[in-house]
Amino acid sequence: MTAHAFDTPAFELHGQQHCPFMPVFGPPQVMFVRGRGTELWDTTGTRYLDFLSGLAVTSLGHSHPAVTEALLQQADTLLHVSNLFANPAAAHAALELNGLLAEVTGMHGQVFFCNSGAEANEAALKLARKFGGRGRHVVVSAYGSFHGRTLATLAATGQPAKHEPFQPMPDGFRHVEFNDIAALEASLDPSVAAVLLEPVQGEGGVLPAHPQYLRDVRALCDERGLLLMIDEIQTGFGRTGAWFGFQHSGVVPDVVTMAKAMGNGFPVGAVWAKREIAGVFQPGDHGSTYSGTAIATAVVSAVLREMRRIDAPSLAAARGADLSAKVAALPGVVGVRGAGLLLALELAPGIDAKAVYTRLLADGLVTNAVTNTALRLAPPLTVTGAEIDEAVEIMRTALQEFTA
Repeated sequence: MTAHAFDTPAFELHGQQHCPFMPVFGPPQVMFVRGRGTELWDTTGTRYLDFLSGLAVTSLGHSHPAVTEALLQQADTLLHVSNLFANPAAAHAALELNGLLAEVTGMHGQVFFCNSGAEANEAALKLARKFGGRGRHVVVSAYGSFHGRTLATLAATGQPAKHEPFQPMPDGFRHVEFNDIAALEASLDPSVAAVLLEPVQGEGGVLPAHPQYLRDVRALCDERGLLLMIDEIQTGFGRTGAWFGFQHSGVVPDVVTMAKAMGNGFPVGAVWAKREIAGVFQPGDHGSTYSGTAIATAVVSAVLREMRRIDAPSLAAARGADLSAKVAALPGVVGVRGAGLLLALELAPGIDAKAVYTRLLADGLVTNAVTNTALRLAPPLTVTGAEIDEAVEIMRTALQEFTA
């Protein structure tokens, strides 16, 4: 069934004469009202295949029954009590998350829960400053990176164009070329406390870190006494075919930041650090009203249980290999990069990715123009082979017209 963009702004559907939202996202083309698995439906009842997962968030698909049940049970039991007190949901989720990180790193750590990926990175940046001490506060990150939109995480983000409207940026951030170990080494002086990297630069265009590069960064951090902080907000929880993206290189980070898939749509994030590093924080150093709130952490536990049950990394690896091979053969696609079910299709010169994205949306397939020349695909890890085939045919039909 062919999808249709709104002829009028979404807010007019509610009888409003002006948009109630600040204009930071631009006018929405579609209003979705219902989702199930990989499928979405808009206000007209039109069906779409979701190959973006809310930007790599709904990795178990929309309205997953295990997540729904956890929400309902916790909402009927206890929502929130503040961090002056403990609650069983947060304690259980922290143990589950620590257990997973211990499995993949061989290290025990501690967790701080928050509301988003940006907040997870904020906590990591403060942890780096506390670890380094006065005068040793600089965090080095990569050009093309994306770490959030709060002022500090924006400063850590290696995209200067995003900095310009908000200058001056906070002090203490330095950017180097991604995958260039010599450039990173040259940037390290006694003021540096930590290096912050993504195993795959998601918003930067789905650009994977070379495994040897991450190993060399780990060695440099060990040599200089620096923290290696890995941003797994988009790549974590099976998305790349491993529980975490850093596993592909065999490195063990000191700090890991997480969000997105760990809540499957419920707003929650976390930062994990090795126990001796987490211990530099003392009471009053950091906090959040909603850190470890019962409703959010109940969802985290449900998501982790279900991901273990279905072996989410293996699903992502298998479905990702299938999807990657099929889209590589499409007309107008000159390259496919990424890992697991986080992929980018590089389009032939002259093909505008935004125009292709718009056409695909009109044809009932949700994707994202991650750069001017590349489409991002990040379907749920539960996507079926039949849904992959359907999506590939939608892309084939659209791209044939762009290459005609």
